[in-house]
Amino acid sequence: MINLNKFKLRLLFLLALCFSTANSQTTQKFKVALDAGHGGHDYGAIYHGHIEKNIALALVLKVGKILEKNPNIEVIYTRKTDVFIDLIERANIANRAHANIFVSIHCNANKNTVADGSETYVMGMTKNASNLEAAKRENSVITLEKNYKEKYQGFNPNVPESMIGLTLMQEEFQESSIALAARIQNNFKESLGKKSRGVKQAPYMVLHKAYMPRVLIETGFISNVIEGAILDSEEGQQDIAQAIAEAIVSYKNEFFGSSTNEPVIDKPTKRNYTVPKVNSPTVEKTDSVSKKVEDTKPKTEKGEALNTSKSGLEVQKVSEAGIVFKVQLSASSKNIELIPANFNGLNAITSTFNNGIYRYMYGATSNYEEAKRALQEAKSKGFSTAFLVAFKDGKMVPIKDVINK
Repeated sequence: MINLNKFKLRLLFLLALCFSTANSQTTQKFKVALDAGHGGHDYGAIYHGHIEKNIALALVLKVGKILEKNPNIEVIYTRKTDVFIDLIERANIANRAHANIFVSIHCNANKNTVADGSETYVMGMTKNASNLEAAKRENSVITLEKNYKEKYQGFNPNVPESMIGLTLMQEEFQESSIALAARIQNNFKESLGKKSRGVKQAPYMVLHKAYMPRVLIETGFISNVIEGAILDSEEGQQDIAQAIAEAIVSYKNEFFGSSTNEPVIDKPTKRNYTVPKVNSPTVEKTDSVSKKVEDTKPKTEKGEALNTSKSGLEVQKVSEAGIVFKVQLSASSKNIELIPANFNGLNAITSTFNNGIYRYMYGATSNYEEAKRALQEAKSKGFSTAFLVAFKDGKMVPIKDVINK
């Protein structure tokens, strides 16, 4: 009798252990890492007053809110506020959380303002020139990071092909990544009626360092008047977020299983958005007038427009010779049109281009006190991370070397 009781106890223990193990496996949450592109002093693309970093963050928060309603999904964010996060840290956040998938959300832009549609990238070493150029723009953000040469082990953002051979894990998640990307693109096309530019491969650093199925979504072109307005609207963002979230859940259910207690995400319905007409005077005339004004401004030897306009602060006309102070507003891997609408109403914007990064500056004066007032004005316009820079005979120099001299 004693032996029989011991056998029963052992059997009950083993059954309980098996049930516990099975239960823990079924209740394990599917982890989704959401990455809002750019942030902080990295504005991304800016067109017609639409700012990529803000749209990307708004989309990520909306996608996350939808997914968090599912008790079997855990959402990890690389950022939930307007901060700058290193590319490698974005991937590491997902790696440390042991995320099942990594989704980075961006907006596209092109000098051809007619370009439209969405495209989703997976990690890959493409020979396609346009794909390499897209990766080059996004990867150049690393030059804004401290010690990026050591951190990225000699990777050259201007030569995306230099990433080849850095890891053997590149192909491991390729098929899964394509499966997720295809669902996203299909939802954009079928549910939203967006033009699909397809699933593409490109060597994005943020994807390269994430060790899981991962995709980078270009949700649309903010350089396109109509599509940019939709991307920057509450309705448009909600529909796009819904399409992305539904694709993620569809992927999870097929590859990781589903439960009866999961809410169903309805696919968004096509709708007629209220957006500016292409021939709207507030769009075309403003831009064309701004371009004409820029074209008639006196230029420096480097082709920069001298500051001849007034905003809240009167700024001098100055020569590139001698000492010149400017306010650096932001830096971006993308070329932004130098019109007030793209810089919160500030005039007299100039830019420099070096190592794949455009730096956008406000004002130009040889008077340090005036420069400090220009800095305060820029901050009051929303450029909280703006700072002063100094040039001597056209070359940037440490500001401490030229003040009080």
